[in-house]
Amino acid sequence: MKENLMSKTSKKAASGPLKTHWMIYGANGYSAQLAIEKAVSQGLTPILAGRNRAAIEALAATHGLDMRIFDLTDIELVVAQLADVKLVSNCAGPFSATAEPMMRACLEAGTHYTDITGEISVFDAAQALDAEAKKAGVVLCPGVGFDVIPTDCMAGYLHDAMPDATHLTLAFAGNMSVSPGTAKTSVEALGEGMKIRVDGKMVSVGRGYKMRHIDYGNGPILSSVIPWGDLSTAYWQTKIPNICVYTSHSGGRMGVYLFPVVKYLLKLKFLQNFAKKKIEQSVTGPTETERDSSDTLVWGEVKNASGKTLSASLRVPNGYTVTRDGILMTANYLTGYNGDGGCLTPAQMLGSELAEQLPGAGKITLTA
Repeated sequence: MKENLMSKTSKKAASGPLKTHWMIYGANGYSAQLAIEKAVSQGLTPILAGRNRAAIEALAATHGLDMRIFDLTDIELVVAQLADVKLVSNCAGPFSATAEPMMRACLEAGTHYTDITGEISVFDAAQALDAEAKKAGVVLCPGVGFDVIPTDCMAGYLHDAMPDATHLTLAFAGNMSVSPGTAKTSVEALGEGMKIRVDGKMVSVGRGYKMRHIDYGNGPILSSVIPWGDLSTAYWQTKIPNICVYTSHSGGRMGVYLFPVVKYLLKLKFLQNFAKKKIEQSVTGPTETERDSSDTLVWGEVKNASGKTLSASLRVPNGYTVTRDGILMTANYLTGYNGDGGCLTPAQMLGSELAEQLPGAGKITLTA
């Protein structure tokens, strides 16, 4: 028999109702709907929430679930909506707009928080709330999807293997189409440009910075740096001061040359909004067949001051499948959790083995 997530209850707070519920906010998003479908198939009954009444009502009716309609402009109203909620899984991007107000409401309401962001600014905002989260006994764990479970676990695994590492390189490769939310977040990220971490500080670099061939397990693939969330989460988890994140490169050398122009244009708010509108009209996300037929290769390397290196690889399912299962696995844990609060990365919360526990994932394997 599958365990019902909703049967797990927290201890009653000193005042207020018993917190027994799991809420998915932004329930009409692509990744959220994947999580809802699997949750319902397991007999779970999350509350569906968000701003889009028509979309949320339709989903709630389809799955026979309760719903709540609210935005995040009035924090006190949000706190009231969370009065009986043990955990919020925030799936409403761009998280640059939704994460901080929801996290602050969760701190006031005594509700645990996860999201599926990959945005560096959101991870840093969560870390800035660590002391408040500890005081409130609330867990803040952003990035429980493909951003950043596999790479976060890889970082933790390699740091355990080389505790004196001074440099960490993470990378992933996979062929998949993207959801509307991911595409819109990417538009914002392109406007900010590429980043790496040097001596503990975030540094902006060009699109072609130290492009290299990385062997993810099937031969060398040309790869380039990206502003991935691990520049924040891997640093907070491991304290390794020098971090780069790569992904398999598309667009050829011409894309490198044109990137400064694209970056400049996407800093213009009206062009950014135009691009997002076009995405809403044309991007739908990968089909089930596309998700099932593609997986992702993850690679990492650490180096210490003496020049010694260790590398490892991992194969996980399609990124959206990872995100779906990451939402469910962390919800399963936090709806039954009554321990200390604080801001944690997924690997800090559930261990570096979390990536290996994803359905369909392989094992992290040292390759050098």
